Amino acid sequence: MADAIFNTLTDFFAQYGYWVIFFGVMLENAGLPLPGETVLLFASYLSFQGELEITKVMAVAALAAALGDNIGYLLGRFLGAPLLERYRHSFLGRLLRYEKAQRFFLRHSNWAVFTGRFITGLRVFAGPFAGFFRMPYLRFFLFDVSGAIIWGIGIGLIGYALGDWRAIVAFVTRFHRFTLVVIALVITLLVIRSRRRKRAREASLSASPSQSAVSSSSPIDSSENQ
Repeated sequence: MADAIFNTLTDFFAQYGYWVIFFGVMLENAGLPLPGETVLLFASYLSFQGELEITKVMAVAALAAALGDNIGYLLGRFLGAPLLERYRHSFLGRLLRYEKAQRFFLRHSNWAVFTGRFITGLRVFAGPFAGFFRMPYLRFFLFDVSGAIIWGIGIGLIGYALGDWRAIVAFVTRFHRFTLVVIALVITLLVIRSRRRKRAREASLSASPSQSAVSSSSPIDSSENQ
């Protein structure tokens, strides 16, 4: 598998150079399931071999990542969101629980847009989801661009520092396993917290009628005592 990727990317870079980075990273961040991070790591490996310039690789990757996310945001904002708004009261809209999902996303949107870029799988959805749930654009732009710059420089330097394609493949495999464990832990903690809050609300609601009953009966008791 690693050899097949190596041969394929070698052919693409031989023909198109930096454009492979630009379109590979941009289309992934716009919402297409392409291996943009793998393309960047391979370009960094080629930089170590002297075939590309690492500064140009990181600059193109950061620019493409930010541009792709903005395209994804606009698609989600002007295509996805109006479509769901139209059918939000249908069976599908109720099934998706748009309002609840929107509140949850906006509450964690800064973290989702910035750190989602570093997690394979989430990176594809960060921009479209931000637009879909109507995250304010200026806030999205700030966290998106800062994340794109750090991601482009960080991943580029990692690939350049490793300098060996098989070492890069091993690193990517370990990193993806680690991120999956972290995602699973975060989801578990969020579910536990959500259930605790739900139980607390239910307990407070069940306690409210009894308190009101006690308060309403106290004047009667006081009048009978008199």
